[in-house]
Amino acid sequence: MAVLLGVDTGGTYTDAVLIRDEVQVIAKAKALTTRGDLAIGIGEAVLAVLAQGQIAASEVAMASLSTTLATNALVEGQGGRVALVYIGFAERDLETHGLRDALAGDPVIVLAGGHNHAGGETEPLDLAALEVWAVAQQVSAFAVAAQFGTRNPGHELAARDVLRRVTGRPVTMSHELSARLGGPKRALTAVLNARLIGLTHRLIARAEETLRAVGIQAPMMVVRGDGALISAAQAQERPIETILSGPAASIVGARWLTGARDALVSDIGGTTTDIALLRNGVPAIDPEGARVGPFRTMVEAVAMRTHGLGGDSEVHVVADGLAGGVTLGPRRVVPVSLIAQHNPDLRAELERQLRSVVPGEHDGRFVRAVDGQDVAGLSPREAALLARIGDTVQPLGGVLKTRLEGQALQKLVTRGLVQVAGVTPTDAVHVLGRVDDWDADAARLALELMARRRTGSGNKLAADADSLALMIVDAVTQATGYALLETAFAEEGWTLPAADLARHPLLRGGLRGHQGILRLSAGLALPVVGLGASARCYYPAVGDWLNGTMELPEHGDVANAIGAVVGQVTMRRSGVVTSPTEGRFRVHLAHGPEDFSASETAMAHLESVLGQEARRDAERAGAVDITISLRRAVKTVDAEAREVFLEAEIVAEASGRPRIAV
Repeated sequence: MAVLLGVDTGGTYTDAVLIRDEVQVIAKAKALTTRGDLAIGIGEAVLAVLAQGQIAASEVAMASLSTTLATNALVEGQGGRVALVYIGFAERDLETHGLRDALAGDPVIVLAGGHNHAGGETEPLDLAALEVWAVAQQVSAFAVAAQFGTRNPGHELAARDVLRRVTGRPVTMSHELSARLGGPKRALTAVLNARLIGLTHRLIARAEETLRAVGIQAPMMVVRGDGALISAAQAQERPIETILSGPAASIVGARWLTGARDALVSDIGGTTTDIALLRNGVPAIDPEGARVGPFRTMVEAVAMRTHGLGGDSEVHVVADGLAGGVTLGPRRVVPVSLIAQHNPDLRAELERQLRSVVPGEHDGRFVRAVDGQDVAGLSPREAALLARIGDTVQPLGGVLKTRLEGQALQKLVTRGLVQVAGVTPTDAVHVLGRVDDWDADAARLALELMARRRTGSGNKLAADADSLALMIVDAVTQATGYALLETAFAEEGWTLPAADLARHPLLRGGLRGHQGILRLSAGLALPVVGLGASARCYYPAVGDWLNGTMELPEHGDVANAIGAVVGQVTMRRSGVVTSPTEGRFRVHLAHGPEDFSASETAMAHLESVLGQEARRDAERAGAVDITISLRRAVKTVDAEAREVFLEAEIVAEASGRPRIAV
C-alpha cells in the first residue's frame, strides 16, 4: 500500500498530509510558513505529519508540493531584479499588456531584429550591443522576447547564448513559455518567469534537501497552474507555470474531498482568495491565460479569479467621510498576534503606544528584515534603511524618519527584503475568540490602537477592540461575497461588467428578500465549497448573506496539500503550420521553420514532433502509462470555389500517472 505525501506552502501556513493509496487521509499537520527559508516550515510540517500518522519516512512513495509562492510574489510585486531584451519591437510596445508596469523600473534594452509572420528575418540582431549592455546589468535573471519568436526563435536563441556566456545568469526565452502570437504579452510572461526563478529555485532546492534530511528518498513533484503534476526540475526551469499552483491543487482537492461536480470553489489563504467554477467535475482552463493581480499571462492555468483578500490582508482605516470604516488588502502583512507570539517584548511596546495621548501614524505596526535574500541593486537610501532595521523586530514609527524613507521601505517590501506587521483579519478573529493560535492579547492591544483613530466626523473609528474586530470580519464577509458574485456573473456571460452587477442595488435588494410593491429574491444556485484554515471563521456568514449552500469539508483546511498528491501528470506541446505562399506549408519548430509541399504532410510531421516532445516531457516528469492525444484546429477560406489553407494549430497532450517509488 503506497503512502503519498502532499505539502502546500501558503502565505501563512505550510500544510502536510499523508494519503494511503489515494483514497484515505491518514494524517494532516500544519506549521507556520517561514518566509525567510520556506524549507524550515516544510520540514516542521512533514515531521509533524509523519509523527501523527506513525509513518516511517522510508514508507513515503511519492512527495508532491503545491505552493502559492509564485502567485503571492506577483500579487505583492515581489521577486528578483530582472532585465528584458526586447528584439524587433518599438519602444512604445513596452506600454502594452502592462509590460512597463511589470518591469517596475528594471532595465530593458530594445534591439533591432526579429522575424516576420512567416519566420523570415526582418533585420539582423546586434549581438555586440547586447553584450556591452548585458555585462553592466546587476540582475538575478534575464528575459528575452523577439518579434514573431514563436515562428522563428533564432534571435531569442542567439541572445540567450550571449547572455549566458557573459553573465552566467538564468535566461527565460518567451517562445519556450507559449507558442502563441502576441509579442508584448509573451514578453510579459517571460519577465514574470525570470523574476520568479530565484525564489522558486531556492524553494524547491531547499524542499528537496529537507525531505532527504528526514529520510524521504521518494521523487518530488510540483503542481502546475492547471492542476497537473510536473517534476521539480521542470518547475525550476519554468516557475511561471506554477502560478496558481496552490489554487489549482485546492480545486483538485475539493473535488476529491466532496465529490462535487458543479460548484463554486473558494479558497481563502493568508494572502489571497481564489475562486473557480467546477463543471461536471472538471475545472475550466482559462483560454486567455492565467491572470494574477494586474497581469494577464500566457500561462495555461485553471480559470481562476484571484483576489487580494486573505486572513493576513492589511487592514486600512477609511479616514475620509463621516462614517469611516475599514478596507482590506491587497498587501499581506504579518499579523500582530503572530509576530508578538515569537517576540513577547512587542506587547510592552503596544502598551506604551496606547498610553500616548495622541495616536501615532504608525501605531501597531512593526518591521523586520528577511534573511537570505538578494540585495543587489538597492539605492543608498534603501540600503541604509535596511541596515537600520537590522536583525530585530522594530516599531515602524521608530524606523521611518522621513516621507522619502516610506518609499524606500515600500521598495524593500516589494523586493521581499523586509516584512511589515500590522492589524489583519486574523487578529480580529483572535480578539473575538474564534481562534487561539497566537497572542490574542497583543491582537487586542493593536486593535485598541486602531480603534481610537479618528474618522472624518472627528469620532473614533470604533468604541473598542471588539467592535473593530466585528467591523473587520464584516468587511471580509462582504468582500468574499462580492468576489463570489463577480465570479458567478462573469461565468454566466452577462454583458454588463461583473463587478457592477455584483454591487447592483437590485441584487442587494434581492439578497435581502425585499418585500414592497415589488418582491425581489436572489441567491447562489450552486453550492460553494469553502476551503482554507480560516474558512470556518468567515464563510458561514458568507453563505447566509448570499442565500446559498456553503460546504466546509472535514479536511478543507489542507485541500491544497491533498490536491498535490491526487493529480495526474499532463504535458502539452503546441505548434502551428502556416502557408506563406500557395503550395508551400511551413512548420514552425523550436529549431526553426521547415517547409512541405502538402498541408497534410506538414500537419502530420508537426503532430509527430509535438507528440514526441510531449511524451518526453511527461517521462521527464516521472509519468508512467502515458497516453497521447492530438487536436487540430485548421483555418481555411473559400476562394474561387476552392478551399484555401490558411493556418493550423496542433496540440499534443501526454497524460499519465506519476511514478510511485517501491
